[in-house]
Amino acid sequence: MASAAVLFGVSKYDSFRPLYGCENDVDAMEAVLSRNHDNSPNFACRKFKSSETPITRGLLRTEIDKLFQKRDLDIALFYFAGHGANSESGSFLVSQDGSPGDEGLLMAELVSKASKSPAREKIVILDCCHAGALDQLYNSISTVSLGIGVSVLAACRDNETSEERNRRGIFTTTIIDALNGGAADVVGNVTVASAYAYLDEVFTVFEQRPILKANVEKLVSIRRAEAAVSYEKLRKLTAYFPHPDYEFPLDPSFEPAAEPNSPENEAIFGDLQRLRGARLLTPIGTEHMYYAAMESRACKLTPLGKFYWQKVAKGKL
Repeated sequence: MASAAVLFGVSKYDSFRPLYGCENDVDAMEAVLSRNHDNSPNFACRKFKSSETPITRGLLRTEIDKLFQKRDLDIALFYFAGHGANSESGSFLVSQDGSPGDEGLLMAELVSKASKSPAREKIVILDCCHAGALDQLYNSISTVSLGIGVSVLAACRDNETSEERNRRGIFTTTIIDALNGGAADVVGNVTVASAYAYLDEVFTVFEQRPILKANVEKLVSIRRAEAAVSYEKLRKLTAYFPHPDYEFPLDPSFEPAAEPNSPENEAIFGDLQRLRGARLLTPIGTEHMYYAAMESRACKLTPLGKFYWQKVAKGKL
């Protein structure tokens, strides 16, 4: 799958106060996006930092055009960390050369270019103040529409600021935690939707509130984190559970610390424990697998476990 990302971190400004976390954030985003957990290649990243390259509105526009006009991409991702601004002229990503009344690149222009992109999926991530002004682009009188395959993750509402702590943006820090596994499914896939769900859990009602806008027909993985369960163990679901409602019987021979000793059953119990940790099965009549074994009870698939059982049964894993 061909995936490309353009990443901007703007800390230095000609006419606005400096920021202190944006360049650290863009470095961290490049590191997590460029490789999956197993170190396999992920996004081909182009990174721009204001301490190295003047990030003018012209550069922003040029790089956005290059990214969203490419015709051979499955996923095109744009990331911006810097100042955002609302004015009578619109909502802006503030460029390094921006000034009051002429702040930089209109968010509407960014969304329009993403929406027209031939890439299969287009993702925009904005860690800037007033990023939620994107909401204003989709009212009943707006001429801007969100194209198919476009997802936008914004750090905060239109009337909020995006906070920095310890020279890092808390929004970007949380997204990176999500990409590193906090938002991963059982096999390690992280999508924009699961990343937003993670953000929604982490941020309280008293903090900035991230926003997700999306017009997608299918969720795609943007990074593979460490899987909770290997594919090899997942494929054993249909061996251990002949049908989705089967109750797998346990007894003390499955527990390594108990008698009688059975290496075969203990190995199976290790697999079951791993599946339990991934919320794919649950013991019956007790909270712990240990007691289910010691008391000769059973375990059964959870609804999530039944979902993955069906995928294995259909040969999709």
